[in-house]
Amino acid sequence: MSSSPAKVSRRAFSGSLAAAGTFLITGTKASGNIIGANDRLRIAVVGVNGRGQSHMGGWLGQEHVEIAYLVDPDQRVLANTLKGLAEKSGGRFKTEGAADLRKVLEDKNLDAISIATPNHWHALMTIWGAQAGKHVYVEKPMSHDVHEGRIAVEAQKKYGVVVQHGTQNRSDAKRAGLHEAIQAGKFGRLKISYGYCCKERNGIGENRFEAPPANLDWNLWKGPAVIDRYHSNFVHYNWHWFWPTGNGDLNNQGTHQLDIARWALDTDQTHPVRAMAIGGRFQWKDGGETPNTMFGIAEYPNGQFVFFNVRNVNYKGYKKQVENEYYFEDGGKIIGRTYYAKGDSKGVPVDVPNGKVTPGGNWSSFIAACRAGKPEMANGNALDAHYGCVLGHLINNSYRLGTKVPFNAKAGQFGDNKDAAEHFLALHEIMANGVKVPENGSEYTVGPWLEFDPKTEQHTGEHSVAANKLLRDPKNPGFELPDAKSL
Repeated sequence: MSSSPAKVSRRAFSGSLAAAGTFLITGTKASGNIIGANDRLRIAVVGVNGRGQSHMGGWLGQEHVEIAYLVDPDQRVLANTLKGLAEKSGGRFKTEGAADLRKVLEDKNLDAISIATPNHWHALMTIWGAQAGKHVYVEKPMSHDVHEGRIAVEAQKKYGVVVQHGTQNRSDAKRAGLHEAIQAGKFGRLKISYGYCCKERNGIGENRFEAPPANLDWNLWKGPAVIDRYHSNFVHYNWHWFWPTGNGDLNNQGTHQLDIARWALDTDQTHPVRAMAIGGRFQWKDGGETPNTMFGIAEYPNGQFVFFNVRNVNYKGYKKQVENEYYFEDGGKIIGRTYYAKGDSKGVPVDVPNGKVTPGGNWSSFIAACRAGKPEMANGNALDAHYGCVLGHLINNSYRLGTKVPFNAKAGQFGDNKDAAEHFLALHEIMANGVKVPENGSEYTVGPWLEFDPKTEQHTGEHSVAANKLLRDPKNPGFELPDAKSL
């Protein structure tokens, strides 16, 4: 590409970098120019450890795509990755390294950024990228809290760039076709869309508080996250299990299954009207904060439900489940790729036409959308990303406001929802009999039902004061988010 979709002067960027306050720029709406298929598209990968390696592999597999920058605050990781990338690329292009994305965004010939940082950075970098006129591929979850997700949506709308969420199932034509069939009523009316994030994990040990390593720019690593002091579990993966930086497995791996679950609901459904959670962090006795076991429920305005199950405690006979199920009002259900009518234990294969997606998988579809200058081509756009992430945030927030109760089968507080009670009991039996969590001395955390207004994106009702405080994380000076009016 020869130009970015939104024009921002280098002077405007330099001035914002020199300012003591928040990094903010103003720009114009993207022009949506069509770029030739043989023109070079220059992209920056931000966060090169772990998932960032997959991003680099994805972009290396695209024709006429240049990885122009690698961005990471860990000098050692950055240097090693630059060396490895040079070998893999075979000298097709020269990649520069940087610690701070803001300096990279000054490059008027940079077309896109690819964000694979810890969660607490995702939304702010998405907003910065949009303001600079760069297309954005952002890992899941797009947001670390509800408020910043909304600002990211507004930034995409204002600047007209492509924003694609790292939820690869959105590029699956068969999954899209299944949901189109469900929404058309092929299997009857959907009652419960159920997601699982049950994969083997282990404890992370105690947090070792110490000075940050010399190779790490700690101020840049934490960025907007308000953290008292460094400990070794933050870098480079276990930040997932701390509230200032991560969202637990519900909005880590679980973001994929949450997004799938919401995707299957009636197309006019946006946010839940209420949500709750029950769970705990069992057995590990480590420094982590987020639950390793959770059952979450969200009810939508039309009466449809999303259920979710997180189960990460490992044990002999553990059954991994990273999948989705669908339950219908007439008693039918879809488990895997099999439809079971009420009372039928054999089932029949689900056979539906492919649905509408931009072809090429998640990497190629993003590049196609960038070349066309069409945000609507993104498989998993900013708005769908926001809806899916908010679903997880609300369930997590209920858990965070929960109270301790004895670990037993009666711990759930589901009112007259027999389906919820049944599925929670199934989880409890696994924890009690499989994991062997002792009933004596063990506790669940039971979150309250949180009421939510989908239009205002604010909580209402009994717990609204405490719950609304969790919608917007505090930010460090210099890393605040703009409000929608000042984008």
